[in-house]
Amino acid sequence: MTERNRALATLFQAIADLLATKEANRYRIRAYRRAADSLLLLGEDIETVARRGALQQIAGIGQDLAGMIEEFLESGTIRTYEQLTRPLPPDIAAWTTLPGLSEPLVQYLYFRLGLQTLADLEALVRSHLLRTLHSAAVPEEELLAAIHARRQSEPSP
Repeated sequence: MTERNRALATLFQAIADLLATKEANRYRIRAYRRAADSLLLLGEDIETVARRGALQQIAGIGQDLAGMIEEFLESGTIRTYEQLTRPLPPDIAAWTTLPGLSEPLVQYLYFRLGLQTLADLEALVRSHLLRTLHSAAVPEEELLAAIHARRQSEPSP
């Protein structure tokens, strides 16, 4: 096993551990753990496999994880890991107290979708797109009322 394979396996294991602490989807956690195990057992350097275009032939490596491996080979890190280890700004973290919004969902809204304000969140809820996210079981009317109340209590700029 190469040092690069070990480093990548360590990142995948760390992602799995971070997701587990956030009570994320257990199948997603298992996928990262399986990928880490496969990388530790791989007999050749992962970069060689990537150059051959054979990443998805490794047990447990699908399209998404193959993309993360390529990202790691290009940049030395994985954006998903960076996002999981970066704390939310306090005003965004406070969204977890709104009805139906868990920390993993708020992280997704902030880091992936780029929502920055309660007005952004309100627009997303009003568009009914929030309900399309697999982890969102949010009562929209209740959430909109809570957002409205929170916006009313915020100091004016």
